[in-house]
Amino acid sequence: MGATTRTGSFGIGFRIGWSEWQKDLSNIISYAVDNNFSCVDLLRNADECADQVTDAGLKIGSVDLKQGKEMIHADADVRKQAVDVNSAYVEAAAKKGARYFFMVMGPDDASIEYDKNWEYMVESYSALAPTLEANDAKIVIEGCPFHGALVVAPETYRAFFKEVGPTMGVNYDPSHLIRMGVDPIRFAREFADHIYHMHGKDTEIYPENQYECGHEHAALKTPGHGFGNAYWRYTIPGHGQMRWVELFKILEANGYEGQISVELEDENFNGTEEGEKAGMNYGKAFLESC
Repeated sequence: MGATTRTGSFGIGFRIGWSEWQKDLSNIISYAVDNNFSCVDLLRNADECADQVTDAGLKIGSVDLKQGKEMIHADADVRKQAVDVNSAYVEAAAKKGARYFFMVMGPDDASIEYDKNWEYMVESYSALAPTLEANDAKIVIEGCPFHGALVVAPETYRAFFKEVGPTMGVNYDPSHLIRMGVDPIRFAREFADHIYHMHGKDTEIYPENQYECGHEHAALKTPGHGFGNAYWRYTIPGHGQMRWVELFKILEANGYEGQISVELEDENFNGTEEGEKAGMNYGKAFLESC
């Protein structure tokens, strides 16, 4: 069965990272099984390898959609091709147990007028929606606020869901909400019906540095942080501001059926295989206590 949260009994897994030891799926699966994780989030190759995960007794958390920026491209032919590629991928991956297709809504060209990129996005994901519906699948959007991202906060989630419909959902990651100053608990209450997957990642805020530097420009002399900047940094669950038990109570009451996957972006752990494994294990242990 693997590790679960104390509140809600949600399975605890992790998102595959970019370091060398995580590039070998058999190595990842062995680590997950040996350390009692419940699930693994896959990248863009779920159509090829999802069965390796399930054969090992693990669940699939989310899987990355095959093409992303191409779905929000100024060229209509590029967008159509991306819809076709993603449709085929959804069908193939769904046959191997994938249901939740992860995406950050970043356009091909962030310099294009926001409204125009929004139009391209709505068109493409509306075209993909019938394939998702036919395969009992959802897009799960992470609101990472990098330059040009289109769906990041309540206003844009709300508008996108209204335009495209119920095959679109939330990959709930409180670290981004905290970073932006969006109340993560209020967000969970509003969008509970749309949350299909979660990332176990937190954010620590440094109030004194926030006062010194504000939000809007780079610090002059105040030291920054890895996976962050002068006034904030991403952390493992439990090392930041998030009220995890309160979140899990909200989702439990709403009948949440997904998993929570530790996404390791923490300057105290990233950089070595030993440190990254320790960070994911500590994150799991904390979530088990919540």
